[in-house]
Amino acid sequence: MNDLLDFLIAMVGQRPIEIAAVVLGLANITLLIRRSIWNYPFGIAMVSLYAWIFYGAKLYSDMLLQPFFFVVQIYGWYYWLKGRGGDGLIIVERLTRNQAVGYAAAAGAGVAIWGTLMGRYTDASFPHWDASILALSIIAQILLARRRLENWLVWVLVDVLAIGLYWTKGLYPTAALYTVFLVLATLGYFNWRRVWASGREVF
Repeated sequence: MNDLLDFLIAMVGQRPIEIAAVVLGLANITLLIRRSIWNYPFGIAMVSLYAWIFYGAKLYSDMLLQPFFFVVQIYGWYYWLKGRGGDGLIIVERLTRNQAVGYAAAAGAGVAIWGTLMGRYTDASFPHWDASILALSIIAQILLARRRLENWLVWVLVDVLAIGLYWTKGLYPTAALYTVFLVLATLGYFNWRRVWASGREVF
């Protein structure tokens, strides 16, 4: 019984800043799936908190990713405002094959270069694993800001990698959050795909 209680306490977490980030993250992704433009205030607040959390965990790639997310959140907010149809609903678009290949090549190069630099010049934990999350998250966030359906597939891969890394580092509430993100990203993909296939504009 004590072991179960200790496990539940670990899952809930004892760090208020991490709990706040988890709550903000859940609100952010729920609104993203609903294609609500109001996801962005929650996203901006979440990435601000996670910059500090990842610094404390020595996950420097993840820490450096948060300022990028902050900027792209603002860009996405602007782009979504411009990307609505006549009825005010957001339009979902898809990548071309050449664009998909280009993004994949960029991700591979980013992981190799950044992971090597972090491993050689810092005390980063799991530098290539962490770099994979960084590179793929950058691509996913750009695709999301530009309303591309494929952003959800990249987020699924990010979530799988992140769950393992954060659990290994003892960030249990964050690992739990990314487990929820994995489920929601899967739902988001099928939801956006259904709307795209129907030719409807979405909000």
